[in-house]
Amino acid sequence: MRDQLEMTEVEMPLVRQLQGYGYTYLTGEELDIRKDRRARTSIVLEKRLHKVLKDLNPWIIDANIDKVIAELTTIAEADSMTANQTVYDKLFGRGMAVQQDRGTGKKNQTVTLFDFENIDNNDFLVINQISYENASGTIRPDVVIYINGLPLVVVECKSPKLKWDAQLPEGVRQFDRYQETHPKLFWYNQMLIVTSRDRARIGTVGARPQHYGLWKDPYPLTLDDVASDRPQDVLAAGVLRREAVLDLMRNFIVYDGKVKKLARYQQYRAVNKALDRIVRGERPDDRGGVVWHTQGSGKSLTMVYLAMKLRRVASLENPMIVIVTDRQDLDDQITKTFRNCNFPNPTQAESVADLKQQLTRGPGATVMTLIQKFQGVEEDGTGFPVLTQAENIIVMTDESHRSQYKGLALNMRKALPNATFIAFTGTPIDKKKRSTTGKFGAYIDKYTIEQAVEDGATVPILYESRLPQLQVKGETLDELFERVFYEYDEDGREKIKQKHVNEELILTAPDRMEQIAIDIVKHFESHILVNGYKAQVVAVSRRAAVEYQKLIQTYAAGKFESAVVFSARHNDIEELRDYHISKEEEKELIERFKKPFEVDKLSMLIVCDKLLTGFDAPIEQVMYLDRPLREHNLLQAIARTNRRYDENKHYGLIVDYFGVSRFLDQALAVFSSSDVRGALESINEELPRLEQRNRTVMRFFDGLSKEQREAAVLRLKDEDDRADFDQAYKRFAESMDKVMPSPKAEPYIADLKFAGLIRQLAKSRYTVEDGLDIADCGEKVRQLVHKYLNIEGIEVRDPVQLLDGTFNEEVEKNVLPESKAAQMEHAIRKEISVKIEADEVYYTKVSERLKQLLERFKERQLTIDELIEEYRRLRDELVEKEAGKTQSGLTKEQEPYFNKFREVYEGVRDEAELKEWSADVHRYFEERVTVIPDWKAKMDFRRKLNADLKILLLKKTKDLDEANMLCGYFSALAETQF
Repeated sequence: MRDQLEMTEVEMPLVRQLQGYGYTYLTGEELDIRKDRRARTSIVLEKRLHKVLKDLNPWIIDANIDKVIAELTTIAEADSMTANQTVYDKLFGRGMAVQQDRGTGKKNQTVTLFDFENIDNNDFLVINQISYENASGTIRPDVVIYINGLPLVVVECKSPKLKWDAQLPEGVRQFDRYQETHPKLFWYNQMLIVTSRDRARIGTVGARPQHYGLWKDPYPLTLDDVASDRPQDVLAAGVLRREAVLDLMRNFIVYDGKVKKLARYQQYRAVNKALDRIVRGERPDDRGGVVWHTQGSGKSLTMVYLAMKLRRVASLENPMIVIVTDRQDLDDQITKTFRNCNFPNPTQAESVADLKQQLTRGPGATVMTLIQKFQGVEEDGTGFPVLTQAENIIVMTDESHRSQYKGLALNMRKALPNATFIAFTGTPIDKKKRSTTGKFGAYIDKYTIEQAVEDGATVPILYESRLPQLQVKGETLDELFERVFYEYDEDGREKIKQKHVNEELILTAPDRMEQIAIDIVKHFESHILVNGYKAQVVAVSRRAAVEYQKLIQTYAAGKFESAVVFSARHNDIEELRDYHISKEEEKELIERFKKPFEVDKLSMLIVCDKLLTGFDAPIEQVMYLDRPLREHNLLQAIARTNRRYDENKHYGLIVDYFGVSRFLDQALAVFSSSDVRGALESINEELPRLEQRNRTVMRFFDGLSKEQREAAVLRLKDEDDRADFDQAYKRFAESMDKVMPSPKAEPYIADLKFAGLIRQLAKSRYTVEDGLDIADCGEKVRQLVHKYLNIEGIEVRDPVQLLDGTFNEEVEKNVLPESKAAQMEHAIRKEISVKIEADEVYYTKVSERLKQLLERFKERQLTIDELIEEYRRLRDELVEKEAGKTQSGLTKEQEPYFNKFREVYEGVRDEAELKEWSADVHRYFEERVTVIPDWKAKMDFRRKLNADLKILLLKKTKDLDEANMLCGYFSALAETQF
């Protein structure tokens, strides 16, 4: 007996929505009565297919139509997946052809199976409760979508009464049963959908439940257009509208090896937005932009989908596509992705000369290259040449922030002056320093870390601190240096310390590394390996990586294998040469690492710089981090652990032995959503400043040619002149940094190089030397520190919430004041990030105060003890706010409204009046929404709520723009509060 709710609340609303999009609707019984198929054993609706083929190919004879239908219904492949790929290739890939004489002799004629230009020329049919019979029995899928007589989409509807976490897995199991008994239905299938209306996901043949994706954006429609935010309604609007469904099937499905992949909603949206900009933009600068999709969300596949669709846009005349990266492993990985997806003829540039030759091949070429190959000058001494003036060239750069600001990128833009540049990145550069959008244009699409985790596209990354407790045995470091380097005075000993006592020296202390290696093995075996997952260890240097591998292999006692992967150098010491491996051996290690543990015991890769980017191994769950990493390098590294693998991998884990938590906060702050708000600065706005700063620098050398270096250095003999010049040079370099890689910077490059050279020569000439030779002290310092550095265990510290009553007690457990300050700062930042939506104005100000305190400390305006005391005051204030003690005297719930009003009207309106307004607006929401439990889901109610709020605010503010702005802010605040 069928569940009535499944029919009335899930199945029929979907059918009605598709009817609204122009589908014809029939029940399975009606279809049989009309005899649109010969028997229940027939999968393809041959009468409909025959009619469409005749309509789309008026020239074709009936005998050839029969041949096409026979070819589509008799597939002789060994397994269902191969049959599915064969059919896909006929429908949407290479196509089908028949031999027929159309007046010029008997030739192969291409058969049109779908009209992608005029959607109305296709036959869209939705059928529910259709039966299929064969020797294995009868199945009755809930909904099947036929396009031109072919069953391309199957939908399994689940009752809302079924336990929520069982709905999706049960739907996928149903598909599995259908495929076992009726594999022929799935020869044609392009999409599988499981829905209970409030939960809806989409996948492909062979996908497991964890690979079914949400479709949360009905782009190009909006949620208002759909008039619903229920997942089934949004998915149907985004995927099953007639224009969308054919677009997705033709351009957004690839076979990556034996895995069939359908684009996720952010990939579909980004590709179509990029394409729209490329086609509509009048100039190359208007056509480019940035796709910011966080690591692990499928940027490489997005590039494949965009490339596939670009090839089919008639106005672009089969464009040349150039894929640019800055690392060999990334170049190899993206090339492999394109080839695995059967993208035609991607070729890797092998050298500078080969690149130049490939870039002149013209339309239809797909060139993969490293940015480093855009180097060198011509024989006549001129810069990199213009290789082609063509406009139908699309350059896609991956992880664009790292290398797109220097001379190589300038050469690339000179070589292809009319090309369109699309940047793909997971970590756009902080716009205050170097803006990715400043180089490539405005954002095309954004898909953030939080969105990817929320969608299940990636798993969340957890952070665990396991910091070794280091102590110097017996005497202080100063006393030790005084004894060992007694022949040097105090200044000399200080110079030795500054030069040789660094992070690497401390991190590679033998006792410390041994304790960490033991801890890694214990943690890995008890937490990670038991579930079959694998790990990376990141060491501070190649020498440290080798040492860790020796130690870990010893303590692993044969339970698992580890390997070192690093870049070899020709002058490596013998110890490192033993670990040099060929490119093929490295590829073999990576392939072994990606295999399940029961297949291959290689479970841990120990690295220094390699494999921190462009390395996708979903089986990796943990990264043991023992080196400093910052900003995008840190974010890219930790994202190695966020790939989905199976239904049991719920998170990635960073185990921190160095103490990168402060760097992590800084990195996340750089790439937070607030960082990308606001207008983008045009390069053209910087050009006048660049010209002026160039003149300021070069005025120091008026009357001299660039060959007169000695005379130029003499111009900086005076210390004040050197200081002025240094300041001017830094400003000049800053402007160049903003303008490059635009060719508009080229006229100033020679001056920048000359000024930089003279600056270095002057520093060398005029720096006061004390005659000390400390070059041979390094090894002595290493032995000294390693001998006296003692590790007193590893401290595993669980995160403590800022507002927890034990917070101060936990902070006091830190011995060093720097550690206390770091833990307090981290906790305050965490509190801000968690609470900011509850009172954005207040917590933004707290964030600014925190930033100012750090700057004052860095500028030595505060001692470390004074900084800790300021942190305590800030923390006390946050505790009071959480407890409801407001500064305004309003309630805890009313104060966020007051803070916003005060931000807008401070000094313009009386505070007492603003407090009244705040109480009124809070009361407005309270009275209306608290009586409706699911008010956020009711679109009509929310529209009325906002419209009435605007009227209320307009009466108070008398300004429509301000009322609109405040309405948006307060609506978001109410969603958080209620």
